[in-house]
Amino acid sequence: MAGNVIELTDASFDEVVHNSDIPVLVDFWAPWCGPCKMLAPIIEEIANEYGGKAKVCKLNTDEARDSAIEFGISAIPTTILFKDGQMHKKWVGLTSKKDLTAAINKLL
Repeated sequence: MAGNVIELTDASFDEVVHNSDIPVLVDFWAPWCGPCKMLAPIIEEIANEYGGKAKVCKLNTDEARDSAIEFGISAIPTTILFKDGQMHKKWVGLTSKKDLTAAINKLL
């Protein structure tokens, strides 16, 4: 995984996301998903730009099914922004960097 992107698992999800004191953006994806591959460079850019201000994570839904089920992920990519451990905003499908960063900026 490149740069500042945190790779999540079912085991690490609670600790990384729910116990965070800064906003957390989670990209729910899978290796076989075409639009997920298109979103990946955007997620990496955001991770690099928001290092220390927000956490940016990826969760492979093929490997972390419990977390995917917990958040009702029915289509990927789905991107969820968390603040204080609570779901703040959810996007389904390919989302622009502008939309994602605008939502993060509101929480900073």
